[in-house]
Amino acid sequence: MAKKPSQKWKLYEVKDGKVTRKNRFCPRCGPGVFMANHKDRWTCGRCGYTEWKK
Repeated sequence: MAKKPSQKWKLYEVKDGKVTRKNRFCPRCGPGVFMANHKDRWTCGRCGYTEWKK
């Protein structure tokens, strides 16, 4: 089976020549670890931290 290409380019956006991050960082793991944006929650893939959306 072939390896899927990286999808990291989806986590960043360029506005006015500056790079901005789309997703938030995990409060436990710190900067550099993105949280996954689900329909009803934010989840960290590294430590499992979850924040529920209202």
